[in-house]
Amino acid sequence: MIATVIIWMAFAAALVSTYAYYQSATTRKMLVPLARRSFLFMAGGVVAVSVLLMMYILRHQFEYGYIWSYSSRDLPSHLLITTFWAGQEGSFLFWALCSTLIGIGLQRYTQRQKVEFEVMAVYGFVQAFLLLLLIVKSPFQYIWDAYPEQMAVGAIPADGKGLNPLLQNFWMIIHPPVLFVGFAAMEVPFCFAVAALWKKTFREWIPKALPWVLFGVLWLGAGIMIGGYWAYGVLGWGGWWGWDPVENSSLIPWITGVALLHTLVVQKLTGNLARTNFFLAILTFSLIVYSTFLTRSGVLGSASVHSFTDPGSFVYTLLVAWLLGVAGLGFGLLARRWTELKPLAGKVGMMTRESLISIMTAVLAASAIIIFFGTSWPIVGNSTVEPSFYDRMNLPIAIALAFVLGISLLVLWRQESAHGLMKRASFALGASGLVLLGLLLSGLDEWSMALLAFASLFAFFVNLTHGYRLSKQGWFMIGGPMAHIGLALLFLGIIGSGFYGQKETTSLTQGQPKEVLGYTLTYTGSQPTENGKWKFLVKADREGGSFLLEPVMFKSSYNDQIMRNPDYASFMTKDFYIEPVSVERATAGGHEHHAFDLSKGVATRIGDMSVTFVRFEMNQHGMEGMMGGASGFPVGAVLEVVRDGKKETVTAVTLYKEGQQPEVKPAVLKDGKTGFSMLSMNINPENKTSSIQVEVAGLDDHAEEAAGPEMLVIEASIKPFISLIWVAATLISIGLFLSIVSKVRTARLEAGIKNHREGDRGNGKSKPVQEKEFA
Repeated sequence: MIATVIIWMAFAAALVSTYAYYQSATTRKMLVPLARRSFLFMAGGVVAVSVLLMMYILRHQFEYGYIWSYSSRDLPSHLLITTFWAGQEGSFLFWALCSTLIGIGLQRYTQRQKVEFEVMAVYGFVQAFLLLLLIVKSPFQYIWDAYPEQMAVGAIPADGKGLNPLLQNFWMIIHPPVLFVGFAAMEVPFCFAVAALWKKTFREWIPKALPWVLFGVLWLGAGIMIGGYWAYGVLGWGGWWGWDPVENSSLIPWITGVALLHTLVVQKLTGNLARTNFFLAILTFSLIVYSTFLTRSGVLGSASVHSFTDPGSFVYTLLVAWLLGVAGLGFGLLARRWTELKPLAGKVGMMTRESLISIMTAVLAASAIIIFFGTSWPIVGNSTVEPSFYDRMNLPIAIALAFVLGISLLVLWRQESAHGLMKRASFALGASGLVLLGLLLSGLDEWSMALLAFASLFAFFVNLTHGYRLSKQGWFMIGGPMAHIGLALLFLGIIGSGFYGQKETTSLTQGQPKEVLGYTLTYTGSQPTENGKWKFLVKADREGGSFLLEPVMFKSSYNDQIMRNPDYASFMTKDFYIEPVSVERATAGGHEHHAFDLSKGVATRIGDMSVTFVRFEMNQHGMEGMMGGASGFPVGAVLEVVRDGKKETVTAVTLYKEGQQPEVKPAVLKDGKTGFSMLSMNINPENKTSSIQVEVAGLDDHAEEAAGPEMLVIEASIKPFISLIWVAATLISIGLFLSIVSKVRTARLEAGIKNHREGDRGNGKSKPVQEKEFA
């Protein structure tokens, strides 16, 4: 109860702080101490409940429904900590914590910048909404209140349900926190933009907000790429980006944030794009809230593997209200000030850097619109958009973006620079042409991919040259070119790994070498791991060298599903990637029955048969005859059996009687010897999966022809230049970090010059101050 009380108090303090800051920004400056103390009180409350939740998790206090749902006693400490943000309730609290810690720094920052009252009033409004969500969706709800149909009041389970096996990974420690820091950081530019519209400081907010935009883009982008690396190395579907709607919902605000970053620089240097900047700052955070709505409202429950379940109608309504509140406040103020922003625009030529950045912004906007459409389609169309749609629509956008990225650095600010452009671009064009020729000779045969490769190489060489020139002024000056080089390499990596990869599904018989994609693969057997899983050892040989791959498969006790983790070997120009599919075992000898687990819709090899559990049959009237008219509730499992190319469909029925052992009726194939009996069933309503355990009799009659060694079914693939993806992500992150350092140094330099000049005026001096005095 104490945690719930603290959350309510923190929410009240956020409202008080918002009101007091609002009043301080208008007329009543005497409320400033109340505003500041209320915000810090709210911050203390959020930190306190975060500490309480972590303490309850580490102490296995399963009386709380959230802790019971996501943790268990067998989780190691590092994974136990991650259950803090594994579910809806905990992730809301963690977002509030990140927002709070950033808010404490923002409060001091805005005090120095003399914009505290208006900015913190808006920030308090956003924070209050987060805390309201936390009140409605609290991780401190008792288990008997959260699950009244399962738990009696006062009953405390001995153990929890545990963490989803897909989340039991090192990257769970890093990926969600980084992403949530990015979400929280993107609140700040929104608050600066709304405050500037409120106070009509249409240019002054730019240098103050720019470092925060860089910070938000850095963390949000890093979170997205870490998620991609996690998917590639652990989840086992063979890629790093699948255009999943929830993945997209984080990518869209990153794209608009990148556009905002560049247009802010334009306005700072030229005074243009004022309307665009306000629009993008408001839109970016609105998209963050929209991303939260998509992920946590349950609307994408069947369209995304990342989506949470339905949180309830009240939380759904609150998420919609938050989205409308943020968008309404921001865009409403922008509409009101629209005509006042018009005089800030000036005429510029086409071949100026600001014009080309404007074109680049329009290109990025087109990409964001396309991805937004595809991501939102499941809400209105009850279906998902195929990944090929995104690939096809974004290809010309990527080509245009890469060309503009290079050309924009070959022209000047505020000055028409078409004359001599080809001469300035000659080195980049020539180097790009030579490298492209090598790629064409190596097998690049699609004109669209060749055009994207040429544009990306052009951007690479232009930025490489530009970065070299800037490095002479200091290492911290190369952030922009480094990030642009990273983007160019990202496009090249996508061409190689996404469009020119090879894939083959095959069976590896234990002990027998087999040629797969130019490698000789030998399945040598399986071994248990320390955590109860099974790794399958595959030796790969090629050109005198060899390496061992150890993909993993195991049955999860969390959801009774077969989980698969891939393994891969990385080389300079490619990765060799193995994803396990299944293990097929031949049955031989003995007069015995054999038990097998069957997941719905998944074909399982049993002896010389392929058996698929199709569905449950709940038609009581139709199965009464099969059970001899016995009373009770019969449940049938419809099985599809394929043997020697012939298919049979049979139904194994189990009769459940109150207070008695279930009565089993085997389903016998036409041969009269092979029978299937359903021993147990498992239905998981949360992820809509089901499985059964069947006992198979009569396998020994086919043992002689079915006998044979174990076979591992795998999907092997070669991913050319996938390493460029990870190099690109690193360069983009480092480049953004260096840009932050550069902006902070510039701000300090400008502040030093200003203070020096003000000091000279106070002493009656008029000597001009050179910036190099403060370098």
